[in-house]
Amino acid sequence: MRFFTYDGVPLWRDARVLRATAQIVSVVIVVSALFFVIGNVLDAADKRGFSLGFGFLKEEAGFLIPESVIDYGAEDSFQHAFLVGVLNTLKVAVLGIVLATTLGIIIGIARISSNWLVSKIANVYIETFRNIPLLIQLFFWYFGVFLLLPPVQESIRWPGPVFLSNRGFFAVWASPSSSFAWWLLFLLGGILLAVAVRAALARLQLRLGRATHPNLGALAAFVLLPAIGWFLVGENPLIKDIPELGRFNFEGGLRFTPEFAALLVGLVIYTASFIAEIVRAGILSVQRGQAEAARALGLTELQTMQSVVVPQAMRVIIPPLISQCLNLTKNSSLGIAIAFPDLFFVGRTMINQAGRAVPIFLMIMAAYLVMSLTYAVIGNIYNRRVKYVDR
Repeated sequence: MRFFTYDGVPLWRDARVLRATAQIVSVVIVVSALFFVIGNVLDAADKRGFSLGFGFLKEEAGFLIPESVIDYGAEDSFQHAFLVGVLNTLKVAVLGIVLATTLGIIIGIARISSNWLVSKIANVYIETFRNIPLLIQLFFWYFGVFLLLPPVQESIRWPGPVFLSNRGFFAVWASPSSSFAWWLLFLLGGILLAVAVRAALARLQLRLGRATHPNLGALAAFVLLPAIGWFLVGENPLIKDIPELGRFNFEGGLRFTPEFAALLVGLVIYTASFIAEIVRAGILSVQRGQAEAARALGLTELQTMQSVVVPQAMRVIIPPLISQCLNLTKNSSLGIAIAFPDLFFVGRTMINQAGRAVPIFLMIMAAYLVMSLTYAVIGNIYNRRVKYVDR
């Protein structure tokens, strides 16, 4: 008995049936292999007396973490210690992405500048820092720069005041007062009002055909409402916190440890060299006629770059820029080489204390995966908003 598809082709010769069969077989093989590997791991763990559960997370950690975004002590649990590692990684990753993107845009624009000296300096920066391994750069900034700063009693003082020493970077900071929560509502209202004002002025500009300055209007709305709230809440929402030299170190204010500063500077300078090339390629992808048409309409070079070239270049820039943000987050794990207590550093310490390597490594991988996917989702949402739409 012979079986045929609806168009008379035998089943064993139909390309669609063969593709579907190959996919089903592939899925079965992959799933079987996963079950085999997981089963072997579980059996080996049971034979050696290793527990793969996560109940240990509620136990006392018993170790200190030298730098923490939130309060932490050795008597806190393993899950609290893990949260400290996650927040430390997020701190360096988010700040690094903002600074690296800003620096990369500046260097990328300088790379295509008509000024020969500016262009060559930008080119030297790019070719130098992107071709030196990141780990070597981190060692240079940590051991060759920040640890060689003068001792805390002889700190370098900059206006602000800002103090630099081998104990870290100290600067004036603003500490929240009891009225900060109320003022925060005005700040959030200012952000929402700025978005609404910009959208309204942009629509009005399209309808009237003349400039209504939506960005300026949004900035005014963003500043005005929080300024009003500052006086309405009574007590100053933010109190000036000035670092003061104590017996062994500065106390108060904003502090960046040498480990954090070296990791942040290394990540920013290294990643910015790649972002600069992405920006340069994106700008050069815009047809020259677009800029010529803008200049023919009387726009200045700055207006042409801001309103014509960059918006079109963003469609090319965003996808690889997302990849660089992901790379910066994952590269932050190299901070363990200079003793920065990031997620990987804390995870390794937890393994030494609790002896639960498999579940802790699973937690570390899951945390990096969630952070990376979050960046990717945000970037892809923006990418869909700026991409070309066929009509």
